[in-house]
Amino acid sequence: MNDRVVELSVTGAGVATVTMNRPDVHNAFDETLIAELTRTMRAVDDDASVRIVILAANGKSFSAGADLNWMKRMAHYSEADNLRDALHLAELMRTIDRMRKPTIARVQGHAFGGGVGLVACCDIAVAAKAATFSLSEVRLGLIPAVISPYVVRAIGERASRRFFLTAERFSAEQALSLGLVSEVADVEWLDASIDALVDHLVKGGPQALAAAKDLIRAVADRPIETAVVEDTAQRIARTRASAEGKEGIAAFLEKRAPAWVEPPESN
Repeated sequence: MNDRVVELSVTGAGVATVTMNRPDVHNAFDETLIAELTRTMRAVDDDASVRIVILAANGKSFSAGADLNWMKRMAHYSEADNLRDALHLAELMRTIDRMRKPTIARVQGHAFGGGVGLVACCDIAVAAKAATFSLSEVRLGLIPAVISPYVVRAIGERASRRFFLTAERFSAEQALSLGLVSEVADVEWLDASIDALVDHLVKGGPQALAAAKDLIRAVADRPIETAVVEDTAQRIARTRASAEGKEGIAAFLEKRAPAWVEPPESN
């Protein structure tokens, strides 16, 4: 049996798949999974050969949130111990959210609690039609604290007021309408849907993709005032003057693929 809690595979095209591997406990979080997932995500983000990152899970569930045995241990922790533990989970969420590479969540099954946080931290999420979601913390007398910035950003304050408080389950279609997931597909078509997204992503310049992610963070929820206008102008000026920007424009004008796009295989 594979006892690695996180698996990593990288294709020749630079697509890294990071897979949670605790199917017997529905990929629930404990301190080991949190640490390994954080380490692996940082490693693939620093790997120049990796262009796209897919976050996946083995088994029936994407992630059931907190592991019961981990929660039993936490029940005996002091407030300081709980703070340290919570900061580790918060750092995992921030690590995924701030990755320079595009990220896709492959949600093949249920996502509860912190599992919803993982989905919200990824740039794009594709969910199986049968997947369900729940922000279930209040049923345990807890709150979805460290995942809240990402979930509220994804689904909005109004929907958060409902689902943080009711802890009810909602469907993949509801998650789609809320903005938590980007696409819904039959489970047998999940990988095909993700492959189609990857095909689009690899056509973008690697530096431009990272800069686009940073741009979104810089302008989201900010008033369009002089500082924002000047910042965006400076960003496009830097991008146009960069080697990648010059190559992209030259390739477009010369009606050829830019250097970062893999040439099609010859028959």
